[in-house]
Amino acid sequence: MRVYLLRHADADAEIPDGLGDEARTLVTKARPAVLAHFRGLAERIGKLELVLTSPLTRCVQTSQLLVQALGYDGALRTHRALLPDMPVGALDTLLRHAPDSPLALVGHQPSMGSFCAYLLGMSNFPKPFVPGTVVGLDVTLSASQDVPLTSKLVFYAPPGQTVLETV
Repeated sequence: MRVYLLRHADADAEIPDGLGDEARTLVTKARPAVLAHFRGLAERIGKLELVLTSPLTRCVQTSQLLVQALGYDGALRTHRALLPDMPVGALDTLLRHAPDSPLALVGHQPSMGSFCAYLLGMSNFPKPFVPGTVVGLDVTLSASQDVPLTSKLVFYAPPGQTVLETV
């Protein structure tokens, strides 16, 4: 199964009055830059079957830019396993119940970096998971919950930098 892990784009550091962290939006200047970044990766990403995102505003906005860049017209769904600081196990369970087809998961740091490291069998992901980063993985699923998920890196693509196929 091809899985793309994305960290949301640059978000405003200020929390809107009377609201919580979940209401923080993308900074205006980040939108065209991340849209161009996603368009530059469109050929590598190809066709997605599903986009799952954290329900927080900044992730939903990043997901909307992703689907715009890819010309994706399928389902864009929120999932609580992608909320900030959710344990790796929540994302493991999410993947085991997802369709065996290309999908994107849009979430937060440190969750995305930790999950990427887990899938690659590393203690820590060796590269920064800066806002707007996309990591493509080929994930091997097992029918047994007792067998850990494993994966192979396809690419690592932070915005404004060279796409790497090894880390």
